[in-house]
Amino acid sequence: MSLDTLRYYERVGLIPVVRRDGAGRRVYGEEHLRYLDALRCLRRGGMPVREMQRYVALARAGQHTAADRAELLERHRESILDRIAELQEALVTVDEKIAYYRSLP
Repeated sequence: MSLDTLRYYERVGLIPVVRRDGAGRRVYGEEHLRYLDALRCLRRGGMPVREMQRYVALARAGQHTAADRAELLERHRESILDRIAELQEALVTVDEKIAYYRSLP
């Protein structure tokens, strides 16, 4: 993850406040790493930052939001599956084109 991404995630409230050392450098702890790992996964799956912010807000609100978080993740899962299906269709077309071009004299 780039420094710009880390700073952006901090600025928009996706990760807990980051402590700084005496020289002003950010010091990331285990909690930050867990958040960042989950956020990286959600982002790679195409979740918009606004939805990531909603997920984080729900998580911070406590256990009583578990059903809401599960629902948000279920919708995200469906979106990922739709994208996978689209990519599989694109792959079939690309494979057909490659086979065609390889068959030419």
